[in-house]
Amino acid sequence: MKSAISCGLDSTFMRGAVFNVAVAILMVSTGTINTLAAKWADLNTAGGSNPKAEHYYDHPFFQAATMFLGEALCYVAFKIWFLYRNLQKKDLSTFGDQKFNPLVWAIPAMCDLCGTSIMYVGLTWTYAASFQMLRGSVIIFTGLLSVAFLGNKLKIHHWVGMVTVIVGLVVVGVGDYVFFNGGSSGLDKNTVLAGDLLIVLAQIITAVQMTVEEKIMKRYKIQPLQGVGLEGIFGFSTLTILLIPMYFIPWHLPASSDFWQERTSFEDTIDAFHQWGYSAQVLVASLGLVFSIAFFNFAGLTVTKTMNATTRMVLDTLRSIIIWVISLAVGWQKFEPLQPVGYVILFVGIWIYYDLIIMPTFRWIKAKSGLKKYFARGSSSERERLLGQPDYLINNDDKD
Repeated sequence: MKSAISCGLDSTFMRGAVFNVAVAILMVSTGTINTLAAKWADLNTAGGSNPKAEHYYDHPFFQAATMFLGEALCYVAFKIWFLYRNLQKKDLSTFGDQKFNPLVWAIPAMCDLCGTSIMYVGLTWTYAASFQMLRGSVIIFTGLLSVAFLGNKLKIHHWVGMVTVIVGLVVVGVGDYVFFNGGSSGLDKNTVLAGDLLIVLAQIITAVQMTVEEKIMKRYKIQPLQGVGLEGIFGFSTLTILLIPMYFIPWHLPASSDFWQERTSFEDTIDAFHQWGYSAQVLVASLGLVFSIAFFNFAGLTVTKTMNATTRMVLDTLRSIIIWVISLAVGWQKFEPLQPVGYVILFVGIWIYYDLIIMPTFRWIKAKSGLKKYFARGSSSERERLLGQPDYLINNDDKD
């Protein structure tokens, strides 16, 4: 009897372990695809309508709309999950209060719209690896806003982590500018620096978004997948409407390569669709962006639920490294001496902030020496909240 029970437990454990590994791989792979697909589309040339000759796929706002479409798919997944549980007569209390006004998500959705659009403009002007790494700066602004508006208290490791991240951001920015040596992207160093700054600027808006989201999540107990889906619906519908006047605005952002438009348009959506039809690479990259963001959100939520938010943070760091290595391998950028230094400093800062290194060593020393009052660990719920970041939006990006 004991042997049968033991075998059953071992089998259950193995299935759980295999599932966790599979979900972790899904999160890292889809997150990597999300960033690389967006950059791959930017670097492709295809015939369009403005002009008909081949030109770069330079459509950051249209790309942001496709990303929101991917997020909206999360709402479809949520409704299927909800209906399945309801038909099975299972407990629905985990879904929270479903009678809330969906418009409460309008404010974070608009923040998401602005932040994502700015980030995609930045992505067209800089490297995919820098894009991914610099998004880590969101912890600085999220931490400060969580103190000002949510009443959270930052501990010493949070402050040390934020300062370390700032140093890492400076090193990455200086490395991109001083040691600029091109790549296959057709960028110049002033454009790359501007792209880096835009990505950091977008993190301020993202931090506001995350702070508002936490207040909503606390009040209504909404499922994260539902929240992501609602933001996707709001963002996609709003940006789709805005793309109409953008088409008629006779001005365009400075291009990362030779300017290509015959008729100047702030965002030429018709040209984007023409390029989809002309180039299989652009179409595949764009569809990869849509579906990867949906699967990435699902995988990230599952990792947080079945493992923990810390594991999700570590996996996201691994994703950033993979993006950098692939960017070097395919020639999208060349090796710059300060880049790995800046990335390491950024990683260390992020890991200090999330209490993964340094403080655990001090707590071990405390356990041996009895100095408990100096290194008291925060509660589990505090760590999982990640100081203002809902655990489904770690690195947001998710959107990535």
